[in-house]
Amino acid sequence: MTAPEYVEKARITADLRLRQLHARADWVDREFPGLIDTDKNASLLRMLGIDLAAKAPGDVVASRS
Repeated sequence: MTAPEYVEKARITADLRLRQLHARADWVDREFPGLIDTDKNASLLRMLGIDLAAKAPGDVVASRS
């Protein structure tokens, strides 16, 4: 079993805003905690067009601590 990985909500909302998807960014900001579990929310991240493989290693963290 691998350790859960998280991405900061601020990085997701910033990415969406850069693509002029302000309503989606606002929704993510309202609905999710500061760190988003990339495994539990993989389909949502794909739907939003978030490619975690293309993110810098510092964008995805291995734990919440």
